[in-house]
This record gives sequence, C-alpha cells and structure tokens, in this order.
Amino acid sequence: MSVDMTVWQGRSDPEDGNLGLRWHEVIKPADEVNDAGIMLLGFACDEGVSRNKGRTGAYDAPITIRKALANLAWHHTEPVYDGGDICCNDGNLEQAQQRLGADVCRALRQKHKVIVFGGGHEVAWGTFQGIGSYLLQKQHAQDSVIEPEDLATTLPVPKIGIINFDAHFDLRNPPSGGSAEQGSSGTPFQQIARFCELQGWPFNYACLGLSRAGNTQALYEKADKLGVLYFDDCELTHQRLPLIIESLEHFIAQCDYLYLTIDIDVFPASTAPGVSAPAARGVPQDIIEPLINTVLAAETPSGEKKVLVADMAELNPRFDIDNQTARLAARLAWTIARALR
Repeated sequence: MSVDMTVWQGRSDPEDGNLGLRWHEVIKPADEVNDAGIMLLGFACDEGVSRNKGRTGAYDAPITIRKALANLAWHHTEPVYDGGDICCNDGNLEQAQQRLGADVCRALRQKHKVIVFGGGHEVAWGTFQGIGSYLLQKQHAQDSVIEPEDLATTLPVPKIGIINFDAHFDLRNPPSGGSAEQGSSGTPFQQIARFCELQGWPFNYACLGLSRAGNTQALYEKADKLGVLYFDDCELTHQRLPLIIESLEHFIAQCDYLYLTIDIDVFPASTAPGVSAPAARGVPQDIIEPLINTVLAAETPSGEKKVLVADMAELNPRFDIDNQTARLAARLAWTIARALR
C-alpha cells in the first residue's frame, strides 16, 4: 500500500540536533520498515456511525490526528511507521473491518505494537479481528510442533482483556436483515463477545466512563450477564480513583494480552467538543490519564507489555473547535506510543 506522507509536516529546529526532533521528522512509511516499532494505521469510516443514527464526520479523523501529532516533540526510542488508511467509501463496513483486521494481524506478526486511528467505534470490531487472527495463527503454529493428543493440555486459551474508555457500552445486537447481520458503531463489543464464544475464549471486557443516561437498562443487564467490569462517569472521581485503579489492576492480572480502546466521547464536551456524541458530563482528563497509564504499564512475567493494540474512536473533526479534540487525541497517541517502547 502506498502511504501519503505529505500530512506529516511541522516545525524543524536543526540547531538542536537529534534532541530537537519532532514526529514529522522521524516517522517513516510502512514500506520502509527495518526494525519492530510502533505501527500507525487509520480507519477512515463513517458507515458505523451512520448505521447507528449518529452524526457523521469521523471519516476525517485519521488524517486530522496525524496532523496534530506531526508537530509534537519526539521523546521516544522505538521507530514509528505509518501504515496508511483503510477507507470505507462504498458502505461495505464489513469488508473494511476485515481489511483493517488483516493489517493489524500483519503488523503484530511483524512484532510491532499497533495504534489505530478511527473512525467510528466500529473500528473496534476490525481491530479485534486482527488480534484474534494473530493469536489463532500463533496457536496453529504451535499445533504443528505438538502431538495431537497433547493439544488439550498444552495449548492455553488466550485471555485477552478489552479495556474501553467510553460513555457507551457498544454492546447492542446487530439488527438481522438480508443475508447477514449489519454491525454499527454501537455493536462492536457484542460482535467481539460472539467471536470469543465461537472460539471458546473468555470474554474479558471492562468499560470505564459510562453515561447511565446514555445506556438503557437492557444494556446494563446484558453487561451484568456477560460479567463486564464497568464504572459510570459519576463513579470516576479523585476520591474513588485508588479503588478504581485497584479494580482495574485485578482485571489486568487475569489477562495475558490487552486491547486498549478509547472513545473520545468519554471526555466532557468542554474538553472534547469534536466527537460524534458529545458528553454532557464525561470524565476529566486528569482522571482518565492515570487509568490509561495503569493499562499501559501492565507487563507479562517475562517483562513484555501486555498491550498489543490501542485504538481511538469517534473523533469528529467536523464539529471540533480550534482543533481542541484533535490535539487531545494526538496527545493520547503520543502517550501510548511512548509507553509501549
């Protein structure tokens, strides 16, 4: 895939040498990969939000985040690559999600950590397809060197922790119709739960920052049945933060791998006006940030980061004010990339 690198522009300070570098001076296109690092992928898509009866505009988020990220100071050690965008231009969301999944899987096989810029939160089902495919391929590679009678006792079931910062559960059932179910930005975690069920994998889902006013009783009941760990926005306070971190750490300890997904609408509308569904209340950045850092700090017993992939969803540049929300998304990407080194 040819990657347009012209979006990566910004200030240069050559008098400061390598200590004065910014992102636009360091990032390389994916076809120039030499060493494992951070792979950025874009998912330019409005189809899921449109199907979910939301306000569109998230299609332009990937390029907008790159523009905001380009001029940030370089404080990283891992190389960073731009793998380009998957664009959903024909309404075929399912095919776009499959293509994103293939790109995520390929990047993981190349030993990269992956950050995906959505798009609506339908990006999550595409991202998870990539994680699932990668882990299934890992299992099959192990199968080839294990005696069949030993498979049941030798190959562990992967325990993937899905940690979503979001005002919404996004656990809706896809409406049935035609020859296939149609997902949307409101269905990705239900689709992931179904995938895990079919594979015989546990569904480990945590959702933090929920607006109870924006999620029906049916969704809370469903979350309880699925064993979801969740906290409402009004529960995420400075006073309760140690308890929330303790609960999150307990959740993380049960998982082998982590998938971090951030819906920008978890923040207050005053902080993040440029989203598909602005939050009347939301959760302040200074509470969200230590929780995200807890996720990013998690390591396996061998010292590897548990987070395989992180993505961001629902930035809607069409409704942003002075690029305020884009800068927030870029800062989140900067923080994630630095932590995953």
